[in-house]
Parts: sequence; structure tokens; C-alpha cells
Amino acid sequence: MEPDKRALYVISVAAELAGAHPQTLRIYERRGLIEPQRTAGRSRRYSDADIDRLRRIQELTQAGVGLAGVQRILELEAELGRARAALARAEAALESTRREADAAVADAHRRYRRDLVPLPPRAVVRYRGRFLGREQT
Repeated sequence: MEPDKRALYVISVAAELAGAHPQTLRIYERRGLIEPQRTAGRSRRYSDADIDRLRRIQELTQAGVGLAGVQRILELEAELGRARAALARAEAALESTRREADAAVADAHRRYRRDLVPLPPRAVVRYRGRFLGREQT
């Protein structure tokens, strides 16, 4: 399930939920790692999606990744997500095309069966310029 994108949390609550200090969130914002929504009075408001992103940033920084590295990792993760979505769409389209092709083949086979006429056992059949069956006199 995708996180809610409605901006609900003030900076102090968002910082607590993400396990960081409010000043840390301001630093992340200055570095372009997070972009909270703003109220008419310019107060920051964070959504559940922002909180998830903040937690991911915290996880990476606690693992020893610098903020530039965190930014690159988040960009690559977003790119990977887009690539996976595109792949899923392509696989769905391919599956749809396969079903259509299978249906067309089955339909062609049904039509061929209607067009075939059984031959008597002693029938003469012309095949590639030669007669098959009984001998030609």
C-alpha cells in the first residue's frame, strides 16, 4: 500500500516519528533530501510518505552513508521503482498479446477443421503435380 501523501504532521511530530531532531529535518530539506508541504503561513507539514522517506534517510545515515550518498541512493531507488513499474506494464501487455495470439491460433484451427472434408479411402489426390492413391492409367 502506498503511503498517504496528505501533509498532516508539524515538524516536531515528524521528527519524533522519524527518530530525528527537528533541526536534522531542516538540514535534510536544505540538502534537497525531503520537501515538506507548506501551509499558507509557511509552516512545514509532513505526510506519511515524507515520514517513510525520513526513516529511510535515518536508516542510511546510521549505516554510515553521507548525505550525498543518501541522495544518490534515494534517486537510484526511485529509478528502480519506475523501472519495475515499466517492466510490470510491459509484462502485462506481453501477456495480453500472448492471449490474443493464442485465441487467434485457436480460432484459425477451428476454421480449418470446418473446411476439411474427409476423403474416401480410395480417392485420387493431386499433390505437387503427382497423383497419389491409385495408379494413373
